[in-house]
Amino acid sequence: MPNTKSAERRVRNSARRSSINRRSKSRLKTLERRLSDAIKTGKKDEASKALSLVSAAFDKAAKKGVVHWRKADRKKSRLAIAVKKTPAPKA
Repeated sequence: MPNTKSAERRVRNSARRSSINRRSKSRLKTLERRLSDAIKTGKKDEASKALSLVSAAFDKAAKKGVVHWRKADRKKSRLAIAVKKTPAPKA
């Protein structure tokens, strides 16, 4: 239980920020899952669209401080490599 007025404010702010961070991280994981599904099914055009969405989401999350900028860069790089290795669909 907070003892001071500023501590009460900190508790409120902390709860609000943690809910925002949870929502953002959940969105990142969802977008990553969609990308990995596109890669597994071999849909190269769908995977490249998903990659741009994931990259933008990681950039925004890093900008807000939800994830560290180096982690965001590392994830984007590894995902881009995975998309590049995706075999072309057989006609």
